[in-house]
Amino acid sequence: MAAHRSPRVGLLGFTVPDELLAEIIARDTILPTQTHTFAWGLVRSLRAAGCPVHLLSAAPVSSWPGNRQVRFRAGRFRQDGVDGDLLPFVNLLGLKHLTRFVAAWRVGGRVLRERETDVLLVHGVHSPFLWFGVLRARRRGVRVVPVLTDPPGVALPTDGRLVRVLRGLDVALVRAALARCSGVIALTAALADDFAPGRPRLVMEGICAVDGLLPAGPTNTRDIVYAGGLSRAYGVDRLVEAFRALPGDDLRLCVYGRGELEGWLRDQAALDWRIRPPELLPRGELLPRLSRARVLVNPRPVDQDFVRWSFPSKIIEYLATGVPVVSTRLPGIPPDYTPWLSFAEPDTAEGLRSAIDQVLGLSEHAARELGVGGARFVRETRNPTAQGHRMHDFLAELVGSTAAADSAALTPDRVG
Repeated sequence: MAAHRSPRVGLLGFTVPDELLAEIIARDTILPTQTHTFAWGLVRSLRAAGCPVHLLSAAPVSSWPGNRQVRFRAGRFRQDGVDGDLLPFVNLLGLKHLTRFVAAWRVGGRVLRERETDVLLVHGVHSPFLWFGVLRARRRGVRVVPVLTDPPGVALPTDGRLVRVLRGLDVALVRAALARCSGVIALTAALADDFAPGRPRLVMEGICAVDGLLPAGPTNTRDIVYAGGLSRAYGVDRLVEAFRALPGDDLRLCVYGRGELEGWLRDQAALDWRIRPPELLPRGELLPRLSRARVLVNPRPVDQDFVRWSFPSKIIEYLATGVPVVSTRLPGIPPDYTPWLSFAEPDTAEGLRSAIDQVLGLSEHAARELGVGGARFVRETRNPTAQGHRMHDFLAELVGSTAAADSAALTPDRVG
């Protein structure tokens, strides 16, 4: 690659158009909003740094019967000035991975022939996409760089014996593929250390995708807000328990999202008029609700196996609103976030209650200073331009160093 040219990037993953995401949310049991937001954040960041980007994308859906659509068709799309190809697949356990690999081989192979590509970014630890990169893209001289957002093979409480066996096999395939990649971009250092040891890495926990401070607007209540998966794994039950212990008729607990606790949360709302029933809102409606809150809460417990690899993307989104944030002290949160977060320690209901109560007790000036400082921090240091330049420099170094190594391997020694 010429020294002055930016890396040309193919992004293989789940970067689908907004209208397709809306269809998925309407019919699926999962809520891929954060995946969608992060994926388009990658695109905007790379383009802000001058990297041409083309998309190879599969619909981010749960396997049948979580999503009742079995056949997903191929197609092309264009959004925000970026062209993309939709990969076809059959949405049944086992066939889903196989057909996505075949689709990546056929469609991705054509794209690699038609478009000059320096780097194939693979969003996530999806083994069909990783092995397409290893077996086909790498052999064409394309550098394969996975973006690690989660560990592979995280077991779900609903998984049966067969699913757990298949997950174990998938983890082995992912590890083998990662060992053959040129480098990784990881949300936390632990992800890179544990799943891609020895590979060049860039640790980048997220991208601030909120544009402009939203006007808070008048409100007669002090809203404590959570947005995300409504599950015990994310500590939502502890948050409800913590809220019940807080005094104040003007307090409201508002939860936004989807998950196993939706029915339980409706029952809690019927028992306590201060608790609002859960709602699922599009991003354009959710952000104003966040900005009107008095406190935003990330209650995820810290004693789960996967948290050492985790950086909740909601932390950046919360901070960007300018509202004070209470969070458990997850090990994946970098130290430079510490001044702008109020930590719940311990991560119990009582710890959450105490941390929320302390933030509610701040003066209006102190609360505003804390919120504005957090917003300035993420907007200045984690915005698409800043993160895009970090990725640009990392990828350019990989392309340059690999090209130099290839050239050296092809040049005979000239000794004596």
